[in-house]
Amino acid sequence: MRKRHLVGAAVAALAIPLTFALPAQSHGYISTPPSRAALCGAGGVPWDCGEIQWEPQSVEGPKGFPSDGPADGTICAGGNGRFAELDDPHGGAWPTTQVTAGQSLTFTWSFTARHATSGFEYYLTRQGYDPSRPVTRADLDPTPFLTVPYDGSQVPQSVSHTATLPGDRTGHQVVVAVWDIADTGNAFYSCTDVQF
Repeated sequence: MRKRHLVGAAVAALAIPLTFALPAQSHGYISTPPSRAALCGAGGVPWDCGEIQWEPQSVEGPKGFPSDGPADGTICAGGNGRFAELDDPHGGAWPTTQVTAGQSLTFTWSFTARHATSGFEYYLTRQGYDPSRPVTRADLDPTPFLTVPYDGSQVPQSVSHTATLPGDRTGHQVVVAVWDIADTGNAFYSCTDVQF
């Protein structure tokens, strides 16, 4: 009897680390223009991105942004400490996509789990944003520059949204995109650095 308990305990002890070593369930992220998570996943930055490099699709946090959701300074990681590297501004050194104020820009999400979706919202940092600091709500325009309702429909494998960028920005700015899931209390967060 004792031998059976010891074998059972040994199997359980081995199973626990294996459970935590398995990748998290996949979800989605902005692949184009490359978000911080996409850049990390592709090895596109000169620093260690930590865990996000293996699962750029997993930046999930509480929904309700901007009134609820991740705390200020943790927005790009969705409030998830495992992905805190996404909130580190690296002195403003995140690679940027060149854009022009007032131009159209298409954002493409890549999904690895196709959730029922309430919608998508895109926010932009205000003129004067300091890219050497983590993003806070005070840094963002309170109104999204693009809102895409999805009415609970399931997303396809990828989806693109085209927006006209605000005409009053210069310098390094950050787009914070939020994908609200319809049937859970969570959303996915994706930060993309752009240079006007």
